[in-house]
Amino acid sequence: MLVLMLTAAIPVLHPPKCVPGQPCSKPTAGQFTFLISSFIFLVIGAGGIRPCNLTFGADQFNPKTESGRKGTNSFFNWYYFTYTFAVMVSVTGIVYVQSDVSWAIGLGIPAFLMFLSCAVFFWGTKMVLVAASRKRTLKSPENPHVDELFNYLPAKSLNSKLGHTTQFKCLDKAAIVTGRSPKQPWRLCSVQQVEEVKCVVRIIPVWSTAILFHIAIMQQQTYGVFQALQSDRRLSTSGTFRVPAATYIIFTMLALTIWIPVYDRIIVPYLEKVTGKEGGITMLQRMGIGLILGIFCMIVSGLVEEYRKHIAATKPGLGIAPKGGTISSMSAMWLVPQLVLTGLAEGFNYIAQVEFFYKQFPEGMRSVAQACFFAGNALASYLSGFLVSLVHHITKGSKRGDWLPDDLNEGKLDYFYFMLAGLGVLNLGYFLVCARWYTYKGDGEGLGEVEITGKEDTKNVHLAV
Repeated sequence: MLVLMLTAAIPVLHPPKCVPGQPCSKPTAGQFTFLISSFIFLVIGAGGIRPCNLTFGADQFNPKTESGRKGTNSFFNWYYFTYTFAVMVSVTGIVYVQSDVSWAIGLGIPAFLMFLSCAVFFWGTKMVLVAASRKRTLKSPENPHVDELFNYLPAKSLNSKLGHTTQFKCLDKAAIVTGRSPKQPWRLCSVQQVEEVKCVVRIIPVWSTAILFHIAIMQQQTYGVFQALQSDRRLSTSGTFRVPAATYIIFTMLALTIWIPVYDRIIVPYLEKVTGKEGGITMLQRMGIGLILGIFCMIVSGLVEEYRKHIAATKPGLGIAPKGGTISSMSAMWLVPQLVLTGLAEGFNYIAQVEFFYKQFPEGMRSVAQACFFAGNALASYLSGFLVSLVHHITKGSKRGDWLPDDLNEGKLDYFYFMLAGLGVLNLGYFLVCARWYTYKGDGEGLGEVEITGKEDTKNVHLAV
């Protein structure tokens, strides 16, 4: 963030301001390289923080107690609430400072906040430094043992013992004890190791169902804004102020910030009484509800787009949009339902995903588990671009014309939304198959030994626990 701030603060590091009526100057190779380096640092930093901070927070609860389990369930809801609130502040307050005050100040604020967070993070090392300095005259032990050093470790989450499951029986062969040396890890694995591998293999199909959901949700952040650009964004018919098109995305965040506390404090306790289950409904059920809401979101988006084009074709327009095309007199507030549905779909599916990955991955891979969520999001972003390019390529030469031109009035964005809804239905069917087949971690037989007949010996051999 500091490097990014410098690109805006120091004139030498960015091109000169654009002159009205003349083409803007391009950045030099050095300026462009300096800008890209800030993005590289940002990606590396985010890659270290995002997968770990949620895992670190959830690990503070004791899963062996009822209060700890309830605290963990609520933590995921409130984590996403805080994350959404921070994004909402960024896209409103920080963006306002950048556009209307100063880019340097707007980029300097998050840089300062990151510096402050680093200072708070490293503040804990002060205790070790102070304790060591106070004992600087003592001689370090040559052969430190437990009786020489204070070796207290607070109670913490350990890898839970997993019971044997009947899925992927071919992997059970790794735990068969034969006459060969059991001390070689490449010849013999314990049931615990086998079951941890099974956990990862079982999660992959469920993880893949979220990719298409990500793609559908991403369209609201792009084509939802384009719809707003060609809609009436005035607060009143007689007013002149127009709400920025990108600001309408805030309705998605508002829906999330309102829904999460209501769900966590009101709906979950009610569902727990009705179903008798901790959390009310399972993580996979919540993910499924999110997928269904995503389908409805695409259908509503398509219907609203049809209505917007109908108004644009039958009633006088309000001018020309920046990318060309008539601005429909349909109020942009008609976009609110699809944006709210987007927020509700995220509230069910996204939160359930991060909780699912955290709880179902082996304990030693929880940071990797959270990285899977962001990896799925990143993969969906690339596939979304590929899908849009594919639709452009296929429909550009058709009789009906390009579905996704710059002027939405001439395109078929509603068809694109309906296509995503259809793909969402197929994805939902695939998800139901995966959910039906899935076995939650810890739902195994819990056997100490499982007998399997080996071909190398005439008598029974056992799985190593």
